Amino acid sequence: MPKITQLLFDCDNTLVLSEELAFEACAELSNEMLEKHSVSDRYTGPDLMTTFVGQNFRGVVVGLQKKHGFSLSDSEVDTYVSRELGKVIETLEAKAEPCVGVMPVLEQLDKTKKYGMAVVSSSALSRVQASVKKVGQEKFFPPDHIFSAATSLPVPTTKPDPAIYLHACKIIGKEPGECVAVEDSKSGTLSAVRAGIPTVGYVGSYGGAIKQKEMAEVLKEAGVKVIMDDWSQFMDCLAKIEAM
Repeated sequence: MPKITQLLFDCDNTLVLSEELAFEACAELSNEMLEKHSVSDRYTGPDLMTTFVGQNFRGVVVGLQKKHGFSLSDSEVDTYVSRELGKVIETLEAKAEPCVGVMPVLEQLDKTKKYGMAVVSSSALSRVQASVKKVGQEKFFPPDHIFSAATSLPVPTTKPDPAIYLHACKIIGKEPGECVAVEDSKSGTLSAVRAGIPTVGYVGSYGGAIKQKEMAEVLKEAGVKVIMDDWSQFMDCLAKIEAM
């Protein structure tokens, strides 16, 4: 394995506790969409998070259309995505918090300068920027090393498409094998693994030991190299990958 020189972090529920807050806004607009198209089903934030965790709202809209058999024009999708982004950013700027234990790890990594650090997210760039700024993490990541599958690519996409990881590697100037990704979702893990990037699966943001164990198995099946229950384990997990 090549020498690891670059770390690529997912944002939502990996660096920042933001998924639950974001899916609250997603649910409101999703239910509005379903009602408009005479679909009787309704979703709560946790319902959507269970099905679509790791995907951006454009991915949610595509998934809902497939599941419930209705269609939206490209302009309608763009309008919903824009409205959702505004709602989510407003919520994150008020309520977002860092994931438990992540700040000391980022501070240690920043101090040693052994690895480059970047954020690779499915979420819109402005949302990711708002999240890391609110919790005081923007100092750890160069502005041009925050990447969004929804915003940074010529054609918007979402994880599990590996395009955003491949794009990040190209811009940073690293081969996938020189990087390690940290992901908390199946979609995110598949995105990184399909790009050829060894991945740490983080389950610490899932509530309760039972759910964490379930997600650990999901992430293992998706291809993570090691599982991390708590950010205090990160350096050991990184060492394990480097030793492979």
